[in-house]
Amino acid sequence: MSARSGPLIRSARIALGWSQADLADRLHCSRSTVSRIETGSRLLDDVATLRRLADVLEIPPELFGVTATVTGESPGEDDVRRRELLATLAVTAGATVTGPALRSAGPGGTNGQGALLVTRLRDVLLGTGARAEPIPPSKLAAALAAACRDYDACDYGRLAEGLPRLLAGGHAAAGDAGAATVLAQTYNLITRLMIKLDESLGWLAGDRARTFAELSGDVLAAAEAARQLAVLARRNDWFDQATGLAMAAADDDGLQDDRPAHVAARGQLVMSAAYTAAHAGDRGGMRELTGQAMSIAARLGGGTFLRQNGGGFGVTAVRLHLISAEYAAGDPAMAVQAARAVRPQALPTAERRARYFTDVARAYGMWGRRDETLRALLIAERIAPQETRTRPAVRELVSGLLATGRTSPDLRGLAARCRLG
Repeated sequence: MSARSGPLIRSARIALGWSQADLADRLHCSRSTVSRIETGSRLLDDVATLRRLADVLEIPPELFGVTATVTGESPGEDDVRRRELLATLAVTAGATVTGPALRSAGPGGTNGQGALLVTRLRDVLLGTGARAEPIPPSKLAAALAAACRDYDACDYGRLAEGLPRLLAGGHAAAGDAGAATVLAQTYNLITRLMIKLDESLGWLAGDRARTFAELSGDVLAAAEAARQLAVLARRNDWFDQATGLAMAAADDDGLQDDRPAHVAARGQLVMSAAYTAAHAGDRGGMRELTGQAMSIAARLGGGTFLRQNGGGFGVTAVRLHLISAEYAAGDPAMAVQAARAVRPQALPTAERRARYFTDVARAYGMWGRRDETLRALLIAERIAPQETRTRPAVRELVSGLLATGRTSPDLRGLAARCRLG
């Protein structure tokens, strides 16, 4: 099996509405084995196993480089059409590992305003392309606050204009008082965006965030950089490292006091560790750590703290986190139940409200409830059209709905707006 077969398997699995645990049950193996196969850390060269994978996922075995077995039966027209759709989806997903040009064209890539944002940030991060006009040092703090507001509003067009200038201005002011802190916070914001857009530039931005946080001595910026690096590690299935990053930052001496912002930072890091436990298949650990995060939030009382850190921390933030943690742990029914404890209209920003409905859609998608999945996606799109149409996770979900069942005008319209053909 080639390295590109991992994304192919993952896309075909999601198109069927299955979790990794669902596929593992059908293959009679562990969830961690499926995870290693999908990430490419375990390569398969056994022809029988590859044929079994193709059969279970309902895609042609030729996509794995093996020939189909001859059964003597002709597949029905519906079966042929469904397999062709799944194969097309899987081939497109497999192409995402071949390079930036194909990546941006497939279900896992970015489009529209998201593509413009990534292109401009890539140029400023790598020092390529036209140089952005730097923001004057006296205006850096205000520009950072404006960028955080644009992030909360999911306004990728404004972020594409403002973030490159903010980054250029921060570097031009290097050595000035406060410049390192602004740079650390700016790189943290960029890392969050790259994670949302599934872009590998997140590693570069995350490492720079940590570097400038250490230079500035800003313990909160350092904690947020550690949290984002933990997310990136988790996405590579480096679960031990992700947990270690988050919990080591939570134990940092600089955070061990009762200042609300420091308590909130510890809570966010514990939530990150809980989400890692969910992805590792440790449902009990996830719920225990989520309970710890909720206890921290309860001690803070009402309100949201560290709002600039991707929506902040508080009781509502922990409840929102639990939705995604439950479906990541493979329990979509519990995820939907957790969603009922959150009032989406009370969430503080468009980004958080869109996150709520996207998480609900993913839970319903895993559960196989197509109508509820589409309904939640359409609400997310109304709240934050630029983000919803751009996020690879959403586009992958829409592709799966197209490939696995009856379509509708609403679904086809959403697919067209997501530029899925």
